[in-house]
Amino acid sequence: MPRPRPSSPYSARSPSPMFTLPQKESRKPTTCPGSVSTRGLHSIYGDGLEREAARKPDQKLLYGVGDPTAMFSSDSPHLSSRGSIIKWFWDSAEEGYRTYHMDEYDEDKNPGGIINLGTSENKLCFDLLSRRLSHSDMLRVEPSLLQYPDWRGHLFLREEVASFLSFYCKSPAPLKPENVVVLNGCASLFSALATVLCEVGEAFLIPAPYYGAITQHVYLYGNVRLVCVYLDSEVTGLETHPFQLTVDKLEMALQGAISEGVKVKGLILINPQNPLGDIYSPGELREYLEFAKRHALHVMVDEVYMLSVFEESVGYRSVLSLEGLPDPQKTHVMWATSKDFGMSGLRFGTLYTENQDVATAVASLCRYHGLSGFVQYQMAQLLRDRDWINQVYLPENHARLKAAHTYVSEELRALGVPFLSHGAGFFIWVDLRKFLPEATFEEERLLWRRFLENKVLLSFGKAFECKEPGWFRLVFSDKAHRLRLGMQRIRQVLEGKSQVAEDPPSCQTQEPRGPHR
Repeated sequence: MPRPRPSSPYSARSPSPMFTLPQKESRKPTTCPGSVSTRGLHSIYGDGLEREAARKPDQKLLYGVGDPTAMFSSDSPHLSSRGSIIKWFWDSAEEGYRTYHMDEYDEDKNPGGIINLGTSENKLCFDLLSRRLSHSDMLRVEPSLLQYPDWRGHLFLREEVASFLSFYCKSPAPLKPENVVVLNGCASLFSALATVLCEVGEAFLIPAPYYGAITQHVYLYGNVRLVCVYLDSEVTGLETHPFQLTVDKLEMALQGAISEGVKVKGLILINPQNPLGDIYSPGELREYLEFAKRHALHVMVDEVYMLSVFEESVGYRSVLSLEGLPDPQKTHVMWATSKDFGMSGLRFGTLYTENQDVATAVASLCRYHGLSGFVQYQMAQLLRDRDWINQVYLPENHARLKAAHTYVSEELRALGVPFLSHGAGFFIWVDLRKFLPEATFEEERLLWRRFLENKVLLSFGKAFECKEPGWFRLVFSDKAHRLRLGMQRIRQVLEGKSQVAEDPPSCQTQEPRGPHR
């Protein structure tokens, strides 16, 4: 199987003062034994390793119907069966991050701690954000902010969201405040939409690899499943690229799920994609939406990285920019400030849908997932400050992301590591298959553990339902000194210079099943 080509070099502008590229040491790329390719799959929610061992390497898996609790084994006399499952999700998903939080890197207090290159957060613009959020116009107390709001969100905020999305999504007509619902983050939006759109046991199609926590977002409240549309790194022609989504693959996955008696109610698209960084063209978006319309499917479009496209040559287009959506009543768009404004702790997310039944049902769940009046006021102030966004924040944020991306890309090339990146998001999809002694998910897990023991946290491919062992997501949106140290520790592992225990005590619990966003 052809290996993916390393990402082509990006032309970097002068680095921002907040991110100074280090002087690089001259070193030769590491030579490694040839990788063993595989097309086998280990489902992180199924009986994977046994199935993987039985599957021949040349068998292609085109789809998979997930059962999130297939490996569920824990129970508690204090919890309901549902509560036990919810606890199990937490226990199995957070292990690597609990290890990190017990030993976080701090330049002064804990310089030997773990560097986190696994959580997709933008840590490059805290200085800009703290200054803007400290302005006097952000501080206001009035009775309406202390009272229950319209559960869709205060009207003044929904008006600002509609105006903001109209401008940045380049919608052909102004978007309407009555189509906006505000919740505390995209995780809540996924949960709410799955609950109101699907019956128990129904499913969404989702291209894989995908951001793994969506599995529990749609399952915990709604008991909704995911049908994976498995993509692989094979390049089959001049017009194709690794992990390419096509309508044919969607059709095969849908028909496969139907043949197993699974009712599919919708399709989830992430654009820009996490973890691949892919950006769907307007033509591709329309093809996917037309496919969904043919099969009467809802489409949930997650555009949480839409303003984090830092490569100028990349032509990102929001689904809301398309003239005449094929089925506007079944197209639901999500966006949040967590990524584009580096505010994952403020928990602000918004849904735009023309379907008023869907909007009302999701708004009802805002009783449990709403925002405080003070946060709504601050978000409205931020979103309306177009001058600051366009002239200060976005140019500087893009410059810092690009500088950080350039540095990490150069380090990976020096190591001879192939990777995929498309100038969007905070992460690079890294191909470490040639560093696995055998092409298995057990070897992938062991490599992840070696990184963790060498005090650097990454996210491995199985957590994203990648069907090829050996892919990792590396987050680069961090300050220069942490990136330098993190890359040094990665290099030590890949060059075999780290000292790692066979089975580190901190990693003996169930391995993580979904990375932080």
